[in-house]
Amino acid sequence: MALSVRQQITYWGSAILLFLTILWFLGDVLLPFIVGGAIAYFMDPVADRLQRAGFSRMWATITISAVAVLVFVLMALLIIPTMVNQLTSLIEIAPELFSRLQTSLTERFPQLIDAESPVRQALTSLGETIQSRGGELANQVLNSALGVVNILVFVVVAPVVAFYLLLDWDNMVAKIDELLPRDHRPVIRNLASQIDQTLASFVRGQGTVCLVLGTYYAVALMLAGLQFGLIVGFIAGLLSFIPYIGALIGGVLAIGLALYQFWGEWVWIAVVAGIFMTGQALEGNVLTPKLVGGSVGLHPVWLIFALSAFGSLFGFVGMLVAVPVSAIIGVLVRFGLAQYRGSLLFRGLGQDSEDD
Repeated sequence: MALSVRQQITYWGSAILLFLTILWFLGDVLLPFIVGGAIAYFMDPVADRLQRAGFSRMWATITISAVAVLVFVLMALLIIPTMVNQLTSLIEIAPELFSRLQTSLTERFPQLIDAESPVRQALTSLGETIQSRGGELANQVLNSALGVVNILVFVVVAPVVAFYLLLDWDNMVAKIDELLPRDHRPVIRNLASQIDQTLASFVRGQGTVCLVLGTYYAVALMLAGLQFGLIVGFIAGLLSFIPYIGALIGGVLAIGLALYQFWGEWVWIAVVAGIFMTGQALEGNVLTPKLVGGSVGLHPVWLIFALSAFGSLFGFVGMLVAVPVSAIIGVLVRFGLAQYRGSLLFRGLGQDSEDD
């Protein structure tokens, strides 16, 4: 005898409530496991390709892990220290940047900005605040991202979890499939397939777009001679995970720094602007269509809301699970709408007779 709708809602609602409760109380502990799972999910297609090329699952996992360790070591030795230095320098010169902006505005609009002008006072206060709070903010971001648990534990546990999950990924999926409720197995498989397609298109695809754009912006800006090109490229690439946001914030930041550094050398300022215009063209015409696809079911506004809501409720761990949870909700909403369109509530009592 099948369970009633009310009983099913009770069971599934309890499961969701249990998940949120665990996330609330054990979010800090779960961080390395969530990161490890995300890495395993991201790299599973690579392991599958290596298996098709003749590797065993063990050697495919070992190969991927060795390359990942090599990349991490190179980043830790060559890139991360430079990024930290540039971020520190950028925070320190913030008051001078705003002073240059004040001078420029004063020269062009003397009637708008005088010594007692609220605009001047606001700019001065903003620059001093960035300098005084910038380091604190950077430390808070670092602490929320990596210091939720001990950094050493995080660095050790997350790769180990990723290794074992990647090694047993196919077996875990098969075992989960065996546990699906018999009556709802076809529907759940269909929904799971849609969720996986959405995540694969967006997380893997958009993650690759972020990596490519971040590398392009950083290298191009450094070649153009921008002092903080590496950190600006990193910020622009990271924020590109939310469509249009990365290019907007990164472009404004880069052009503002170019105005500060290359004031009067308009060719170099135009070069910096051109770098971001080229990046946008590359993203819109090549990277996103090829890697993400035209329709993944995650609207930028919905993604921003999910990141904000889960980040506010559950901290950094909430931001990590925001994308997969929002993808799941999106798929379930579309499924619910399809069911609604086929119901009598939508079609009306007279629809069947009209169709006949």
